[in-house]
Amino acid sequence: MPGNANLLVFLTASLVVIVAPGPDNVLVLTRGVTLGRRAALVSATGASVGLVSHSLFAAAGLSALLAQSAVAFSMVKYAGAAYLIFLSVRALLDWNSLVLTQAAPPVGLRSVFTQALASVILRKYETRWVGLPRPP
Repeated sequence: MPGNANLLVFLTASLVVIVAPGPDNVLVLTRGVTLGRRAALVSATGASVGLVSHSLFAAAGLSALLAQSAVAFSMVKYAGAAYLIFLSVRALLDWNSLVLTQAAPPVGLRSVFTQALASVILRKYETRWVGLPRPP
């Protein structure tokens, strides 16, 4: 049975984790502030479809294969890194889009959905949420 000190540390750490927004929440909030309510809903839908995809991958055994194969896991990891590098280079090359005084360029809802879906599917730690071990 844990002591009161351990329980207090556990409750404090749990509160911090619960209160801190995750990457999906930040993505949806950013889309909502910059592009409006409809884009936020589409972004939330894309993130949800990504989470459902991970559940389907787990049910089909693909997550177990990914967790056991260091090569497959590395491919997903590098695909996620390449996507982040692509977004970074695109932001740096379009320096004017970082100026806050301009109106945001129009972004299609398909692009919003695809970016939210990719941000969830290419996240390497999602296999942990289905209780699978991860390769080193």
